[in-house]
Amino acid sequence: MEELFSSGKDYKDELYKQLSRIGKCLSSDKRLEILNLLSQGSKTVEKLVQDTGMNVANVSRHLQVLNDSKLVKFTKKGKYVIYSLADPSITDFLFSLWRIGENQLSDITRIKEDFLGPLEGVYTLTMDEVYEKLNKDDVTLIDLRPTEEFEAGHIEGAVSVPIEELDVYLHELPRDKEVIAYCRGEFCAFSAIAAQKMKEQGFKAYRMAQSLYEWQKYLEQKH
Repeated sequence: MEELFSSGKDYKDELYKQLSRIGKCLSSDKRLEILNLLSQGSKTVEKLVQDTGMNVANVSRHLQVLNDSKLVKFTKKGKYVIYSLADPSITDFLFSLWRIGENQLSDITRIKEDFLGPLEGVYTLTMDEVYEKLNKDDVTLIDLRPTEEFEAGHIEGAVSVPIEELDVYLHELPRDKEVIAYCRGEFCAFSAIAAQKMKEQGFKAYRMAQSLYEWQKYLEQKH
């Protein structure tokens, strides 16, 4: 019996040791950022360098850690190495991690309030409100993410307007049209920045804080 208890403890210890590999991997804010970016679609190392502001060496180092923990995978296309999440369930995990952090860490609420507070007049729609407006078909929904992320997946009916092209797009948009802006979710400030800019230019503009992933989950529950 003692031998069985001993082997059972070894079994448990080995399982926890393996799970801790994931925990150690997620102890870096930059690796969490990379995972969030990859949840939007596959990206080359060069694109991750551009999006994170890190240099190639640092991005490559973080990707190696993520790859060793089986959280990402990669393929090669010519001279480019393209990374993606190893499994769709990792996006579910990232969303759960965000919700736990939002519920348990008051600093996250403070950071959001400190950023959004000075953006006067920016109204954040709930997903119910977005759904209602889209069903009335009298609103323009713009996706502020890069074109390749939009092409990988977007909310039905959305128009691709990468944030750097917003000014040009607004010159062509009637000011009596309601506009809703969304981007990569709570970690992305572009929807709030874009909504404020549009309001300053006379548009009736709103912000959607949630990501494409959250919208898809919302529709699954609704239907």
